[in-house]
Amino acid sequence: MKTRNQSSSEPRAIPFWHHQNSVPHYEAGERMQLITYRLFDSMASGTLAQFKDQIEVGADKLNPKQLVRMEAYLDKGRGSCMLRHEPVARMVSENLRHFDQTKYNLHAWVVMPNHVHVLLTPNNGVLLSQIVHSWKSYTSKKANEILNRTGDFWRRDYFDRLIRDERHYVKTVEYIHNNPVKAALCLTPGDWKFSSASIFMEQSR
Repeated sequence: MKTRNQSSSEPRAIPFWHHQNSVPHYEAGERMQLITYRLFDSMASGTLAQFKDQIEVGADKLNPKQLVRMEAYLDKGRGSCMLRHEPVARMVSENLRHFDQTKYNLHAWVVMPNHVHVLLTPNNGVLLSQIVHSWKSYTSKKANEILNRTGDFWRRDYFDRLIRDERHYVKTVEYIHNNPVKAALCLTPGDWKFSSASIFMEQSR
């Protein structure tokens, strides 16, 4: 974790912890992680306050029931749900795939109406925080252009969760691909256009 006297430009050995808006993040190097980031209005301030204590300890230390509660809240489609607009969802999906095999290896992903899940492994020398920042910086500008709006698009924070083993990996991929089905947005994972499940289905035909 960075101390007050440590420069943000100073190189640091992997792994290390750092904070962004009270949310701890783990830079694990070339290890697989699940990333969740969401729209700025996806969680009401009152609800956010209810989860504040859990958020501040970090996703890896959350009680599984608390994590399920937070995910279930997002799946209800709160807020503006600007990712429901097909041109926006397509642009976010394409952005995730743009640096696959260069900055990171992309394993699974889904763009939901108000949040995004991504399972990836950063490549050598690329920080996870840099990857997420580049996603959000580019897509927020493009989305506002598409929607003819200004102002915040994403929340500044994000959640990261280290994948422990093969079993955890399989369960995480299943969770990502089934998220639209669980949220009653489609009948099968492959029906959702903005997910790696649909890509896998196309490639298998």
